[in-house]
Amino acid sequence: MEHIQSPYGPLSVEEKQVILNHGTERAFTGCYTDTFECGVYACRNCGAPLYRSDDKFHSGCGWPAFDDEIPGAVRRLSDPGDSRTEILCAGCGAHLGHVFSGEQFTAKDIRHCVNSLSLRFEPQQGGRLGRAVFAGGCFWGVEAMLARLPGVAAVTSGYTGGKVANPSYRQVCSGKTGHVEAVEVVFDRKQTDFETLCRCFLEIHDPTQEDRQGPDIGPQCRSAIFYLDEEQEKTAERLLELLRRKGYRIVTRVEKFERFWNAEPGHQDYYRRNGQTPYCHIYTRRF
Repeated sequence: MEHIQSPYGPLSVEEKQVILNHGTERAFTGCYTDTFECGVYACRNCGAPLYRSDDKFHSGCGWPAFDDEIPGAVRRLSDPGDSRTEILCAGCGAHLGHVFSGEQFTAKDIRHCVNSLSLRFEPQQGGRLGRAVFAGGCFWGVEAMLARLPGVAAVTSGYTGGKVANPSYRQVCSGKTGHVEAVEVVFDRKQTDFETLCRCFLEIHDPTQEDRQGPDIGPQCRSAIFYLDEEQEKTAERLLELLRRKGYRIVTRVEKFERFWNAEPGHQDYYRRNGQTPYCHIYTRRF
C-alpha cells in the first residue's frame, strides 16, 4: 500500500511503520488511549471517518478500544498464520490494528484494538469532520437522501433518543424503548455545514406529521433533530421558526443528543444495495 493524499499531510517515520508496514506502537504510548471527547476518529492516511467517540471504551489494554465502527469503514483480514484478525481502513488499506471478541468488555463483546498513530481525532467542535443526527420516519429513506449531498463522508442508520442500550430493530419498533429510527451524518466542514444538512432534512420528510412518516406509524417514527452542541441547537430552532412563519404546523422536536446505536447490517445503505429508491421520502422545497 502506498501513502495517498491526506488532509493531514505526510506521514512521519513512526506513522509509516504502523500504517504502511503493519507495525504496532508500544502499549500506553498512544495519544488517544485515554481520549473520550465527543467527535470522530478518522484514518490518518486518507482522512476517512472510521469510529465515533460513542463506541470508544477503556479496556486497560494500552491502546484505544472501540466496540463498533462506522458501517463499511473498516475491513477485516484473517491471517492463516496469526490467531488475530487484522483491521484495515476500507478506503485506503491503512493498517489500524486488530479486532477481538469473547472478552466481554462491553455488551457487544467486540474490541477494535487500534493504534493511535493510525488515527486522527476530529472533535465535534472545531474539527474537520462534524456529526449531525436526524430522525424522520424510516431511516432507509433519510439515509439515502442525505448520502447524496456534497461533503457527506458517511451516513449510518441507527437508533437514538431512548434509554435502552444497544437496542434491536424489533425492540425499537415496539415503541417501548423511547428510541427513534435515526441517521447519523459525518460531514466535511470544508465542503458543507450543519445548516445545509438540516435544511435538506426538513425538505425530504414532512415535519408536520406527528409520530409517523407516510405509511410508517409509531413513536419510533417521530420527527426530531438531535443537537450535539449549542450551535446546532440554535440553528435547528431558527430553521423550524422560519417554517412556522411560513405557515407550517411543525411537530419536529429539537432534542439533546445522548448516544447513537448502529442499526443491524441489513438496514445500512438499504436502497443502494437493493437497487430501489425511497418511497416515503420525497424532496419538497420549503425554504
